[in-house]
Amino acid sequence: MCPTLFFKVLFMKQISLDLARIGLGFMFLWAFLDKTFGLGFATKPEMSWLNGNSPTSGFLLHATKGPFVDFFHSLAGSGLVDWFFMLGLLGVGISLVFGIAMRLGGFSGMLMVMLMFVAEALPPINNPVLDEHIIYAFLFLFFALQNPFEQRIGLGRWWANTSIAQKLMFLK
Repeated sequence: MCPTLFFKVLFMKQISLDLARIGLGFMFLWAFLDKTFGLGFATKPEMSWLNGNSPTSGFLLHATKGPFVDFFHSLAGSGLVDWFFMLGLLGVGISLVFGIAMRLGGFSGMLMVMLMFVAEALPPINNPVLDEHIIYAFLFLFFALQNPFEQRIGLGRWWANTSIAQKLMFLK
């Protein structure tokens, strides 16, 4: 393989990973916006968080199953759970879309999807080995461990050189 082609392939690989990162981040950011404002997609305006509704109750009461269903039902309607969930959606979304604080965003996203997996997909129904939550968790882990200087799209390079990211390595 000629060197020019090698670098083009390497560049396109990184662009593809960056687009996957941004897409996954946008899924979380969109969920935050839709649940907060009730944009009429998954959340109707009258059911928005701003209208005083719990963004987690519907899922925790109706989508959970398996051995931990009672635990997740007990969390429904908790203001603290709602705040943690919504801040998680916002933080993970911003982190991945902009490529900043990827360690924190990646590990937080991995934790969130694994909790969703335990709540709704344990035991798995469609596949006894894998579930989309597991694949998302692997992607979050990859992004958390990715070198920010490898990014071609995003603010990761700039962010990694800021004084706060230099002092607090988990924010790199």
